[in-house]
Amino acid sequence: MGSQHVGIYYDGVELGNAQNGQIDLGQLSLDNIQEIAVYNGQRSTLLQPASDFAHGGTVYIRTRQPHFSPGRPTHLKAKVQAGASGLLSLSTLWEQRLSDRLSVSLSAGWLSASGKYRFRYRRLTPDGSVAYDTTATRQNGDVRAERVELTLHGLLRQGFWTTKAYCYDSGRGIPGAIVNNVWRRGERQYDTNVFLQHRLQKDFGDRFSTQVLAKYAYYRTHYLDRDTTHLPVDNRYWQQEFYLSTSNSYQLLPAWGVSMSYDLRWNKLNADTYRFAFPTRLIHSAAVATALDLGPLRLQGSLAAMFVSDRVRRGTSAHLHEFMPAFFLNYYPFASRAFSVHAFAKRSFRMPTFNDLYYADMGNSKLNPEYVTQYDAGFAYTKTWENHLFYRFKIQADGYFNKVKDKIIAYPKGQQFRWTMLNLGKVEIKGIDVSTETTVNPVKDLFVTLRIQYTYQKAQDFTDPSDTYYGDQIPYIPWHSGSAIAQASFKGWNLNYSFIYVGERYNQQENIKYNYTQPWYTSDISLSKDLKFNFGLIKAAVEVNNLLSQDYDVILNYPMPKRNYKVSLTIEI
Repeated sequence: MGSQHVGIYYDGVELGNAQNGQIDLGQLSLDNIQEIAVYNGQRSTLLQPASDFAHGGTVYIRTRQPHFSPGRPTHLKAKVQAGASGLLSLSTLWEQRLSDRLSVSLSAGWLSASGKYRFRYRRLTPDGSVAYDTTATRQNGDVRAERVELTLHGLLRQGFWTTKAYCYDSGRGIPGAIVNNVWRRGERQYDTNVFLQHRLQKDFGDRFSTQVLAKYAYYRTHYLDRDTTHLPVDNRYWQQEFYLSTSNSYQLLPAWGVSMSYDLRWNKLNADTYRFAFPTRLIHSAAVATALDLGPLRLQGSLAAMFVSDRVRRGTSAHLHEFMPAFFLNYYPFASRAFSVHAFAKRSFRMPTFNDLYYADMGNSKLNPEYVTQYDAGFAYTKTWENHLFYRFKIQADGYFNKVKDKIIAYPKGQQFRWTMLNLGKVEIKGIDVSTETTVNPVKDLFVTLRIQYTYQKAQDFTDPSDTYYGDQIPYIPWHSGSAIAQASFKGWNLNYSFIYVGERYNQQENIKYNYTQPWYTSDISLSKDLKFNFGLIKAAVEVNNLLSQDYDVILNYPMPKRNYKVSLTIEI
């Protein structure tokens, strides 16, 4: 359906980008992440923001909560990484307990890389003869980034609160596509992202719970194109966002709960480009939900409403509203609850971004929102055996059907730099997801876990019956994909192996031989060792990515690195 139908939440507050709708997860540090939870449809909890009920799926990222050893009010962590492509990364974490109910954490990081790596460039002509076959070095992929994150953690009676200040600054080259024997590009981008957010959650007795969220964000983007074959570009964009949310849930009966949520979001985009629209967007979101727990059967229903108002400096205003119902079911046929059956149906939509509507060279102010209807059904089974060879087994399978209406696409028209945004796409997506996990404990302190995941997906374009590609698989969506992960841990040693497979695809709308893209796969392996001392912990790790040094493109003409290495050292006090 596209990443813009997925809501990304950072410590409970949504990350937004009204300009282009894309969230750069590279701006977040894994060294400061405690949990990443992915939800298809939405979370089962009633206490959540109204915007969560409107997304096709959500990803919740939770940063590390301060942890202190007995008698130690301070916790320090430092990590250094070095690797291929000139990678050097430094990160630190300081946690301080100020009182029994208040603590503070400061996370900071710095990263630098040249982005250079060797790759093989091989292309065939339609008749099968070799057009290009050479080895070159990827250029203009350098990056420099700094990140600082300060968080206050407070405990309340039957609740908690957090206040977070975040700043990220980066500059990077944009490598571009390898076409027409051109190996170097002149595009660069500079980003400065700052936000301040607050979250408060509290229970009043056993029945009523409330949550309040508030956020202000400021994003600055500077885009340069100094390629001599293009017209010079030097554009700056400034984006602001205010966000307020309140969620309330009440347990009417032990088995019946209800909730109401309201969100207010205001976005504004300024730029120094000629005749820019200077758009402002105001969104009111409201949602009501209910959950019924009847022992083996759990039902949840919700109705979300969104009211959107866009205004531009010169031109007319646009107003629209949408309603998005959803229904979820979980059934546990056995008392052990090891086996469950689940299903859901949900309607969601996404607004066109400011770039879709107002960008000077491609915007279309008459675009409709993109609508999605989701259907999903599946089962899950989990079983744990204490003190047995087979410690845990888990399997889950889902079948799904999604319909996308008024899909927003960029259509080239005339010059390469002037595109047109249109509501053309009607896509139907049918698929199956199967994942299984097994953990064995053959000897004391040795745990081996194997995870396997497989996806079959048929995503067809049904826009116009007169098109030659009517009913074809949409670009870059493989029919078959999957992964296998093996992990082994023994007395502080950790060995991990990851295999990712992406099947055959087509890089254009027509599923013909000329647009065929062959499957690719990678193998990655890592080894780490934890050493415990009286003062704390030292962890050393080495990683080898693309172990078999495969030549592959995820996107045509964007070659990926061959075999590359990374080493890291972490010290915790």
